[in-house]
Amino acid sequence: MRPRQSRPRLIQAMLDAFRLPDLRRRILITFGLLVAFRFIAHIPLPGVDTVALRNFFQTNQMAGLLDMLSGGAMRTFSVAAMGVYPYITASIIMTLMVPVIPKLQMMSQEGEAGRNKVNRISHWLTIPLAAISGYGQILLMKNASVMTGTIDPLSWASMIVSLVAGTMFLVWLGELITEYGIGNGISILIFAGIITGYPQQIGNIFVGGSANVVGAVVYGFIVLATIVMIVIFTEAHRRIPVQYARTQFKGGRMYRASGGTHIPLRVNSAGMIPLIFAQSLVMFPYMIASYFQAPAGADPNFANTIMKIFGSNTALPLGMTYWVLYFLLTIAFAFFYTMVIFQEQDLPGTLQRQGGFIPGIRPGKQTEVYINNIITKITLAGALFLAVVAVIPFIARFVSSIQSVTLSSMGLLIMVGVVLDTMKQMEAQLTMRRYEGFIK
Repeated sequence: MRPRQSRPRLIQAMLDAFRLPDLRRRILITFGLLVAFRFIAHIPLPGVDTVALRNFFQTNQMAGLLDMLSGGAMRTFSVAAMGVYPYITASIIMTLMVPVIPKLQMMSQEGEAGRNKVNRISHWLTIPLAAISGYGQILLMKNASVMTGTIDPLSWASMIVSLVAGTMFLVWLGELITEYGIGNGISILIFAGIITGYPQQIGNIFVGGSANVVGAVVYGFIVLATIVMIVIFTEAHRRIPVQYARTQFKGGRMYRASGGTHIPLRVNSAGMIPLIFAQSLVMFPYMIASYFQAPAGADPNFANTIMKIFGSNTALPLGMTYWVLYFLLTIAFAFFYTMVIFQEQDLPGTLQRQGGFIPGIRPGKQTEVYINNIITKITLAGALFLAVVAVIPFIARFVSSIQSVTLSSMGLLIMVGVVLDTMKQMEAQLTMRRYEGFIK
C-alpha cells in the first residue's frame, strides 16, 4: 500500500527512506561512524592547558581555519586535531600534478584502475604531510604556551605518530561512510565538525543580558540569503548540446543516424578550493609576523603592524586590506583552478575521439575555442560568486554589529554542498524504488 500523501513532502520522503531496509542501514551506519568521530575528537593529547588553548583560539585567526578543516577537533587539540585536511592537501596536490607529470596523466586515463592508483598515491602522500603538519601544530602550541612542561624527543615522536594515526583513521572512517553510508564521507566528517560549533556561537549572542536582537535578525537574514545564493550557484550549469553520429543496419543497408545529448558545465566548478588557496595566502604574512611580534606590554614593532594590516578583525579602514586581497585572490584562484580542471578533462579531445560534435561548430580547434569561451564566461560568474561569499563574514559583522559569531564562508559552502549531495543520493535511492524523493 502506498504511504499517505497528506504529510509534508520532505517529512514523507524521510519516512519513506526509513521504510527501506538497505537505505535505513546506510543512514544508521553514517550516524554511527559520525558518533565515533565525535568521540575521537574529544580525546586530547597529554600536557594540554585547556584555558591557554581557549585563549589561543580567541586570538589566532589561522587556528580558526585549521579547526574548521579538522572538523572541530583542533579546538580540543585531540589525537584527531589535524582532521582530514592533510588528505585534502594531498588530493589537491595530485589534482594539480596530474596534468603536469606525463606518467600520472597516463595513469589517470586508465579508467577506474588508474584512478585507484592515483588515489593510493594520495593516501601515501598523506602520511608525510600529516607528520609535517603534526610537528608544526605541536610547535605552534608549544610556542603559544598551550603545552605544559618540557617535551622530550620520545614525547615528540609519540604525539606526531598519534596525530598521523588520528588523521588516517578519520580518512578510513570517511571512506567507510562513502562505501557503506550516504554521501561523501570526507565532506560529511568536516560537515559534522562545523555544525557542532554553531549552537555555542549562536548562544553567545544572547549571553550577558545585552542581546542585540535587531542585529541577530539581520545577521540571520544575511546567512539565509547567502545559503540561498550558494544553492543557486552550486546547482547552476550551462548545457552544451552535443550530437553523436551512429551507424545503423536495416535490411542489409547502412543508415546514418544521430543522437543528441548535452554536456553540463557547472558555473562553480572549483568548489571551495579557491577560498582555501586565497585565505591561506592572505593569512601567510599574518602567520609569519606572529612569530616576531613584540611581547605583551612592550612597544609595537614592525611585525605588529603587519599583523594589523593582514588581520581579519582589524578595525576599519586598515582592516579592509585583508578582505580586499581575499576578494581579488579568490577570483584569481577560481580562474586558475577551473582552467586546470578542464585542461585535465580535455573535453574537445574526448568529443572527437567518441565521434561527437557540437551542432554548428567544426570538430577540433573550433570546438576547443568555443568550449573555452563558454568556460571563461561561466567561470567569471562563478568566481564573482565565490568572491562575494568570501567577504560575506565581513559584511555580516559590519551590518549587524555582531562580533561574537564567526561566520565561515567555506563552512557554509561545505554544509550546503554536503546537504545537496546527500539529498541527491537519497533521492536516487528512493526514485529507483518508485518513491517520491526530496527534490522536485
